[in-house]
Amino acid sequence: MNSHLTQTAEATGSVAQNIARLNLLAPESTCSSDLAASPWDTPAGYGPGASQEDQIPSGYPVQGSIPEEYLKASDEELDARIVAAKATLGDQAVILGHFYQRDEVVKYADFVGDSFQLANAALTRDKAEAIVFCGVHFMAETADILSREDQAVILPNLAAGCSMADMADGPSVQQCWEELTALYKDEEDDGRMPVIPVTYMNCSAELKAFVGRNGGLVCTSSNAATVLEWAFERGRRVLFFPDQHLGRNTAKAMGIELEQMPMWTPRKALGGNDEATMHDAKVILWHGFCSVHKRFNPAQIAKARQEFPGVRVIVHPECPMEVVDAADEAGSTDYIQKAIAGATEPTTFAIGTEINMVNRLAAQYPQHTIFCLDPVICPCSTMYRIHPGYLAWVLEELVAGRVVNQITVPKDQQGDAKIALERMLAAKP
Repeated sequence: MNSHLTQTAEATGSVAQNIARLNLLAPESTCSSDLAASPWDTPAGYGPGASQEDQIPSGYPVQGSIPEEYLKASDEELDARIVAAKATLGDQAVILGHFYQRDEVVKYADFVGDSFQLANAALTRDKAEAIVFCGVHFMAETADILSREDQAVILPNLAAGCSMADMADGPSVQQCWEELTALYKDEEDDGRMPVIPVTYMNCSAELKAFVGRNGGLVCTSSNAATVLEWAFERGRRVLFFPDQHLGRNTAKAMGIELEQMPMWTPRKALGGNDEATMHDAKVILWHGFCSVHKRFNPAQIAKARQEFPGVRVIVHPECPMEVVDAADEAGSTDYIQKAIAGATEPTTFAIGTEINMVNRLAAQYPQHTIFCLDPVICPCSTMYRIHPGYLAWVLEELVAGRVVNQITVPKDQQGDAKIALERMLAAKP
């Protein structure tokens, strides 16, 4: 994981030209690639960007105002202040940058990776008193669960959330669990649980604690199949949340029929299903999704193959099933990185994941032609809320001896959530 990545003008131009050639989506698309440069000016909700239709739930953390000097500072001034603060803090602080983060922030990161890679990377910095997580809220929570008590986890902008993670809330999942428990209570006891809860990493600490407390575990997009195998050894069926697509794609690849994967829609009796369907179920899928990955479609892949014969199409498993089926490969952000790094001959890659990562790969591997399948180039709009102004602010506060925007998981959740994460760690692909 190397944070010292540069982007060449030639590579950027090539990507832009390829995207222009793949002009597939309707002009009335609700996504915009024109994110506000200053996230403090964004309206309520998750937008602008791919998630602008998703409304932030009530009670969600709101970022308060920060000193005006950070709002008015030029890019050059912010750069100088961040570099100086990092130098002053030295080993006392470690900065983590997610693959989907904007380049203007990633360049300061000590580690770049996916959410769980970053949480574990922070543990290698024994002297770090502060972990500055340039990602989204659930990632910072995971880092807090795994970090030492004397370490503070900081999220530069508290409004950096995740619409998918918010699609499964504690009360809704608890209600689902109670309905399933009542439905399956008379099943013959064969030593296995009627249902095992499995949550994707992209969820709140509250839900990680829920699965840990109820015999389940967390999964990543890298080890989802291994986690499902673990669950089926211990239970008859799996409740998988919050991302329906990762659950469906993984279970289908394991040979589970689509008819055995009913969708659970919150606030409907039995999730909108009848009892016979639920008794026959093997994987119960929560009605959740990633606003970025749901935008990819088979027509984009067909067009890419037409425009670039021999193109290698790799998509993230958060994409809809039809997209994964049409692609050559599906895999996690780490899988995509390694696939491109391992290509020994110049190759054309069409990638179905967040645009910041795709563009960074295009710059990092100029011997390949790498472009995003989605011509509207939707970014993760909430990830984009981590602006250099916020990063400069939290770092300079640390220099002054003050901790701001600390993310703290309640004590009553930490133990069970850590159990769920440790079970995940043991489920190696």
